[in-house]
Parts: sequence; structure tokens; C-alpha cells
Amino acid sequence: MLAFVAGALFVIAFIIRVTETSTDTIFSPTSLMFVGLAFLAVHMAGVGAGRSPRGSGRRR
Repeated sequence: MLAFVAGALFVIAFIIRVTETSTDTIFSPTSLMFVGLAFLAVHMAGVGAGRSPRGSGRRR
């Protein structure tokens, strides 16, 4: 789920960059890219994966 958020932020940053829209400093394409990278890093760390590592799906 966090990867989808990161992807959406990358798309928004790309659209702002391509259209050369004047935005505040908070919503600049670079800051949105950094927030997207942070969401992607959290996703890759396993946060919000939906399943715990202990519950691998095998039952006895």
C-alpha cells in the first residue's frame, strides 16, 4: 500500500515538473520526490506489508 502512495507522489511530482506549475516550497517536485522515496523505503522495510513474518501461511 505504501508503494502505491509513493507512486502517486512520483506522478504528482512529475506532472508539476512537466507543466512547470509554480507551487510553494512544500509542494515542489523535489520535496514530493523525497517524500515518495521515504514511503518507498518504509515499504521496502516491511512496514504495512499486511502479513507478519511469523505467519508464513503454513499450517500444521
